[in-house]
Amino acid sequence: MRTHPTGRQLRIGNELRKLREQAGLTATQAGKLLGVKQNQISNMEAGRVGVSPQRASTLAGHYGCGDRELVSGLCDLTSQRGRGWWEEYREVLPGPLLDLAEVEHHARRLRAAVTVHIPGLLQTPEYAREVFRQDVPELSPPDIEHRVSFRIKRQTVLFRDTPTPHHAVVHEAALRMQFGGADVTRRQLRHLLDTSEREHIGISVIPFAAGTFAGSGQSIYYFTGAVPQLDTVNLDQSHGPVFLDSEAQLEKYRVLLGRMESTALGETESRALIHDIVHSL
Repeated sequence: MRTHPTGRQLRIGNELRKLREQAGLTATQAGKLLGVKQNQISNMEAGRVGVSPQRASTLAGHYGCGDRELVSGLCDLTSQRGRGWWEEYREVLPGPLLDLAEVEHHARRLRAAVTVHIPGLLQTPEYAREVFRQDVPELSPPDIEHRVSFRIKRQTVLFRDTPTPHHAVVHEAALRMQFGGADVTRRQLRHLLDTSEREHIGISVIPFAAGTFAGSGQSIYYFTGAVPQLDTVNLDQSHGPVFLDSEAQLEKYRVLLGRMESTALGETESRALIHDIVHSL
C-alpha cells in the first residue's frame, strides 16, 4: 500500500469518489457492488492502492456514469503508469514539483498566464537560475542547480516528436523584470521570440497600456486533460505548486484565462513589443 500517493494517483481516487457520491452510494455500498470491503474503496479513493483501467470502468458502470468520454479519460489516466523521468528527482525535490512534471507530461494542451516571471516552460537556464536565487528561504547552490535542470527537462514536452500545444499570456512587467541583469534578460527575450516561431507555441503580451484586467497578480497554469472534467489548474505559489480540479475552480480559471487572453495583444503585435524591449536593453 502506498504511503505517499502521487498527484495523479490522488486525482484518480478523487474522481472515483466524485462518481460514487454523485450516485448517492456509500463506500460500503460501493464495495458490495464490486465485491470488496469498504476499506478497499476508501484506499482506492485515497490513492493508497492502484486502480486498473478495467476496475475504473467497472466502478463507473456501477455508479451509473453514462459519460463515455469521461470514463474513457479516467481509464486513460489510470493507464499512465510507469516510472517517468521526474522520478530521478524524487530524493532531491519536493513531491508537488514532480506532480507538476507528470501533469504537464500527459496534458493535451498547456496554457499559462503570468505577470512577473517568464513562464517556466519558456525560461532559459540562466534566467531560471536567477529566479531560484530569489527563493526564501535561500536555496543552496546544489538545490538551485537541481531545480534548474528539472525545469529545463520539463520543457521537453514542447520539443518532443509530438509536442504539446502551449499558449502563454505574459504581462509586459514580466518582460521588463531584469532577473540577472540586462544581458540575461535580453537573451531570455530572444529565446521567447525564437520559441514563438514554432507553430504549436503562442505568446501574447498584456501591455501596461491595457491597465487593470481580470486575473492580475496571479500566475496560472492550466493543463487540459482528455475531457474538461479532468483538466487541472496549477497556481504557482512561493511555497510550491497548488493544484485545483473541482468543477467550479476549473470553470473559474477558464473564464479568467479567457479574459486575460482577450486583453492581450495579438501574437504579431506581442512579438513586436518584445522586439522593442530587447532593443531598449
